[in-house]
Amino acid sequence: MADIRELISVDDVMEDDSLRFGPNGGLVFCMEYFIQNFDWLEEELGEGEDDYFLFDCPGQIELYTHIPVMRQLVDTLQHWNFRVCAVFLIDSQFMVDPSKFLSGVLSALSAMVTLEVPHINVMTKMDLLSKKAKKEIERYLDPDIRGILADGREGYFDQKFQKLTKALGTVVDDFSLVQFLPLDRSDEDSIDIVLNTIDSAIQYGEDLEPREVPELPDDDDDDGRDSGFPGEES
Repeated sequence: MADIRELISVDDVMEDDSLRFGPNGGLVFCMEYFIQNFDWLEEELGEGEDDYFLFDCPGQIELYTHIPVMRQLVDTLQHWNFRVCAVFLIDSQFMVDPSKFLSGVLSALSAMVTLEVPHINVMTKMDLLSKKAKKEIERYLDPDIRGILADGREGYFDQKFQKLTKALGTVVDDFSLVQFLPLDRSDEDSIDIVLNTIDSAIQYGEDLEPREVPELPDDDDDDGRDSGFPGEES
């Protein structure tokens, strides 16, 4: 429906000798220019009823923590009567290490607090993990932060900031603030579970016949699939 590069692009900004921005500065400039031109977006989206739009947003975390551009986009869409759900995507291959996991959890939490809309965290690329890695990552989907951090290796940095790490983990753990859905793009059930969760969050199609949400397989299923992860390694 719309391509922001028709309005402004990072490459054009970086090539402008009067601006002299690098990649990050150029992206921030583009997003700030974008929020000043929401009339362009409104015209591109049109006035269709019951349309379902996916906004592919930049992944740079500073856009969600340092400047208000993404919050302004969300607020504007809601003002236009959109029902908005934020879907935070994290690479499953990045999340199998305890310290990286806590970093990813805090990034997701930061975006959730900033945007203040229904928020779903998705662990992507499950189809690229081995069967062993899928088993190991199961504990990260509905995490026991204290247990995960306790199992991590302790280097100098971990020892020095142990109290801070424990305090951050306790906050996330006590309030059950962050959970993840696994996404295996090679398995239709996995995709349906994520899609149904998003639809439920925004009450999409509430006037239609309800759809049955596929159940995740049990441990004792004899179809060779791991518990909690629809599909096999691709």
